[in-house]
Formats: sequence, structure tokens, C-alpha cells
Amino acid sequence: MPRFHRGPKRKNMKTNCLIIGSGPAGYTAAIYTTRANIKSVLVEGLQAGGQLTQTTTIENFPGFPNGIDGNELMQNMRQQAINVGANIRSGVIKSIDLSKRPFVATLDGGETLEAETVIVATGASAKYLGLDDEKKYAGQGVSACATCDGFFYRKRVVAVVGGGDTACEEAVYLSNLCKKVYMIVRKDYLRASAAMQKRVEERENIEVLYNTNTVGLFGDNGVEGAHLVRFKGTDKEELFDIDIHGFFLAIGHRPNTEFLGGQLALDENGYIVTDHVTTATSVEGVFAAGDVADPRYRQAVAAAGTGCRAALDVEKFLAAI
Repeated sequence: MPRFHRGPKRKNMKTNCLIIGSGPAGYTAAIYTTRANIKSVLVEGLQAGGQLTQTTTIENFPGFPNGIDGNELMQNMRQQAINVGANIRSGVIKSIDLSKRPFVATLDGGETLEAETVIVATGASAKYLGLDDEKKYAGQGVSACATCDGFFYRKRVVAVVGGGDTACEEAVYLSNLCKKVYMIVRKDYLRASAAMQKRVEERENIEVLYNTNTVGLFGDNGVEGAHLVRFKGTDKEELFDIDIHGFFLAIGHRPNTEFLGGQLALDENGYIVTDHVTTATSVEGVFAAGDVADPRYRQAVAAAGTGCRAALDVEKFLAAI
């Protein structure tokens, strides 16, 4: 994605609102703060546009009856922010001091930026197995979101990796669309709640492969199958393949909060805790939007909505000080 710079770089900048991260939450926040005449700066992060830039067709974002390419959607959001006058900068926030206002952030290029308020919209990264084939087939059968991509595998065979509640939810969701769903579980049991396990058991087209690990994927035109190993490292070790068209990772997400240095309250999985009524965090003047504060929904339209909410919260906060 092309980079955009508004004005020359300076060693020290001051703004009323610093938006950290792009994606639907960050760009939406930038659109709303800019239109409210709030001086703001958005720092895009390592991946301008976020995870959606690696997604092919998105069919569940309102307003696009024929779907839209994920990268195109994010370019459109970015351009809309630019069109209303948003100050978008490439770069990464390496650290930030939230001990007092104005907050001081340090970018990877050595610049510092002072801000009266901050919106954290850095998202969450899906956990992968670490196989080279996951990168090879990214967007060609490998996905970390059944709700986003399951539609493309209607009446086909897919696999879900994981044994927790999320994996079971993904498998049940896919079972309504797909001919067959394999669950690849490395343990000899499901970690999911009893209720979720029961839902999996009740689906005739879900087959759970226990004590099984994925060692590779194969296919000439996208994913066509997976290389698996059962009872890995034991005298019962068995290598076998399954024919699939989609490979869904459901082993969790990692919120991108390392740069915060533990200055904000996080839940047990590392997601930023907000007060639920607003997007306010444990530090006054700091707000969170998008997947970095959303362990449940993780949808583009939901992230955009919280970006709007965070901007409105910033506007109200600044008006009161």
C-alpha cells in the first residue's frame, strides 16, 4: 500500500489526539476526529491497513453488495481519511509514556509525539502454527476467520485447527456451510466448554482428529490437502493426508499491546480492558478501538464502529478539560 505523508517530518510534534494503528478502527477514528476539527495524527504501524490487506473478497461489510477486495476496502478507508484532511504517517510507535498528560510517544525513526489523548487501534494478530505452507497459501485456502471466509467453502471440505471454544465455534459455524469439517486437535481431548463440545458432537459432518498435528499443506491451485501426523514422537506415530479445500486456524489471537509496556489494564488474554459503556481504558485520556480490545467479535464492521465511538469519546473528553 502506498505511503502518505502530510508535511515534513519533525523531531517533535504535538497533537490533541494520537491514533495508533490503522485498519478499520484506526482509519474510522481518523475520519471522525478530523471532521470534528480535532488535531490528530494517525501512525499506521507495520502493516498499513491491518490484517484485511491480506484478505481476498469480503462479502459481509455493508455497502458492497458484490463484495470487495480486502486491500481495496482499506485503501478506500485510508483515502477517505486523507480526503477529509487526516494527518496519516507511516511508522511504528516503539514506546509511549502514559504516566501523565500530555502523553509522549516515540516513533521508530526517533521522533517524539506529544498528545493530549490516545486511541489505541493496533489490532490483534492471529496465532499460526509456524509452517512455511501457511504463508505460501495465505489467501488461497489458509484463513484465521471462519466468519470472514467460510462462505467461500460452501459444500466443500475444510479443516479447523484447535480444540478450544473458538475452534469449536468455528467448526460448528463451518458445518452449516461445508460438506465436511475436520477438527485437528493435538491433545486427546477438547479444551472447550461442555456446551461447546456437545454442539460439536451433535454435528454429523464434524470429525475430530485427536492426538494430531499438521506438518504441511499441499495443492497446485491453493490448498488441496494437509499432511498430518498422529501420535507425534511416539512409537505409534502415523503419517497421513486429508483432502481439504480450506484450512482454518483457531488457536487464538495475540493483541498487539507489547509497546504499551503494561501501562494499561489488560484481561487474562492480553486484550485492553475498557469500561464497556465507552472505549475508555484504565488511563484517563486513553481509549481503545478495534480488535485490540475485542476478544469476542473480531469483525471489520465492529472495529470500524468502535473507531467511531473512540473518536466521539475523545471529542467529549477534550471538551471537558
